[in-house]
Amino acid sequence: MPEDDDITVERLLAADAVLLGKTTAPEFGYSGVGHNPLFPSPRNPWDLSKTPGGSSAGSGAALAARLCPIALGSDGGGSVRIPAAHCGVYGFKASMGRVPLWPGCRDERYPGVSSWESLEHIGPMTRTVRDSALMMSVMAGPDMRDRHSIPCSDVDWLGALDKPLNGLRIAFSADFGYVAMDPEVRDVVTKAARLFAQELGAELEEVDPGIADEGATFAALVAFESDLTGMRQMQTDLGSRMSPHLSAMLQREWRAEHFTDANTARKKICNQLWRFMQRYDLLLTPTLAVPPFPLNMQGPEIIDGRMVRSDHWLSFCYPFNFTGQPAASIPAGFTASGLPIGLQIVGRHLDDGLVLAASAAFERIQPWNHLYPASIGVAHES
Repeated sequence: MPEDDDITVERLLAADAVLLGKTTAPEFGYSGVGHNPLFPSPRNPWDLSKTPGGSSAGSGAALAARLCPIALGSDGGGSVRIPAAHCGVYGFKASMGRVPLWPGCRDERYPGVSSWESLEHIGPMTRTVRDSALMMSVMAGPDMRDRHSIPCSDVDWLGALDKPLNGLRIAFSADFGYVAMDPEVRDVVTKAARLFAQELGAELEEVDPGIADEGATFAALVAFESDLTGMRQMQTDLGSRMSPHLSAMLQREWRAEHFTDANTARKKICNQLWRFMQRYDLLLTPTLAVPPFPLNMQGPEIIDGRMVRSDHWLSFCYPFNFTGQPAASIPAGFTASGLPIGLQIVGRHLDDGLVLAASAAFERIQPWNHLYPASIGVAHES
């Protein structure tokens, strides 16, 4: 049981939010799905045999199942955007430091809890864009307990929703030039992206930002920011009760060069993306490479006929944890079998308001909140 509320919880309570409870996440957030050996796996309301994504798995599932109107997620490599995409809801990761973090990532007393400091963001997950903007108006702002936190007086969180997109320069990449893509996801996201030009007056260019596959960089940064000494002791104590993928990370013989090479690669990506974003106001990508997949998998190892790592499906998410840029996942449409697909909207550093504006503009032309999963016992549309 934690001794303190998170800063975001403090601020929501002070704004008279009603907290219903805690939702399921994987061990310490070290997974893009929700499986946790202590609890039953959370299920995706759109198909109960599928994962809701993670690590904020229970938040995504609770929103899609209409158990709550708003929820919190933590995003160190996509964990707000992943369940938002898989559950057909909205997830917003603001610029690094907009929402202060404490004690998560900062509490040295608890191995695992103290991890991910330069990657982690706390963000809203909601069924509408306006509700996320409302949450941000309460949660954002500096706090002395988070040395990375920054002022937010430059953003009118609710006022930003009405900004038109006419004339904006928007880049769209369907695969970053290397990501193996599920064909249905590619098709749905491409059609959604083109609506920004066809319906919203923006200038859309299909172009890749030049990012390479940096899965190894992400893994090394996570390990570098973890309390390996404390977590390895937990692994010794827990044995087989710890999830295999987490045990594998802890058992690896990490060298200083793994960490310094990863830090150098992160600098390279940050420089690539700020140069790329000089030419564009926004970048659109798929949120994920695949639709929801069966429970208790870390990820598919074959996508569109290609053998891939089990984390390959996350390739669009973690680069923007490296850079700290604002990024959101909006519902873009569905597969033929009725599974949600997300479109990611990425802004320039600190241009959080424009990401919200683009999200709200898309929501106006292709709303999603009237769509209900059949599993919750009401009509698919209401």
